[in-house]
Amino acid sequence: MLQEPREMQQNTPVDLKPYFFTLDDLDGPIDWSRLFGNENPVEIDIGCGKGKFVFDAAQEHPDRNYLGIETDFGKGRHGAKRLKKRSLPNARILGGDVRVALDRFIKPASVSDFDVYFPDPWWKRRHKCRRLFTDELVQQMVTALKPDGHLTSWTDVEDYFEVIAALMDGHPSFQTLPAPAELQPADDTDYRTSFERKKRQAGETIYRGLWQLSVDD
Repeated sequence: MLQEPREMQQNTPVDLKPYFFTLDDLDGPIDWSRLFGNENPVEIDIGCGKGKFVFDAAQEHPDRNYLGIETDFGKGRHGAKRLKKRSLPNARILGGDVRVALDRFIKPASVSDFDVYFPDPWWKRRHKCRRLFTDELVQQMVTALKPDGHLTSWTDVEDYFEVIAALMDGHPSFQTLPAPAELQPADDTDYRTSFERKKRQAGETIYRGLWQLSVDD
C-alpha cells in the first residue's frame, strides 16, 4: 500500500521559516538587515522556481544576500528545503506575486540587483498579456533598485527577448550593457538554472540581457 508523504500524514506543512515565507506573513516593508542579519547587498531572483540559482549563488557569494520570489509555493518550498538543509544564512524564498511584493513590501532603493531567468513565455496569443515583463514591472524595479543596480534577464524565446529588450533598451533610467558571455559549463551542475541546462544541452539558443540603472549627474 502506498504511503502518503510525511507532510500529508501530519496534515500540516513542514515549518520552513525563515527560509520560506509568504506575502501573508508580512505586515509591512521587509527589513533586509532583520531578514538576513547583516547589511550586505540584496539580490532578488524573480520567478526563482525550485531555487537553484539562489542556492548556488548564496554559497558562492557569502557576502551577498539572495531572495527568490516564486508564485508556485510548491516549487518555492522545495527550494527552501535545500536552503534549510545547508542552513544558508544569506538565502531566503518568498512565496507570492513579485508585483505585489514590489508595490507593498520592498523599500525603494534597497535592492542591488534583479535576476529574471526564463520567465514563463505564455505561448498562446491570448495569454501573452500575462507575461511578466511590462512597463509597470520595469518601473517597479527602477524604484526598488539602488543607484547603479543591475537587471539580468535570460530567455530561450526570441520574441519574448525582443519585448524585454525593447522595454529595457528604450527606458531612460537604464543603460544597456554588453550581454554576458555564454561560458562552457564545468560539469552538469554548472548552470544558472535547471532550465538553462535543459535548453543548452538541447542545443537551443539562449538570449541574454544586462542593464544598469543610470545615475543622473
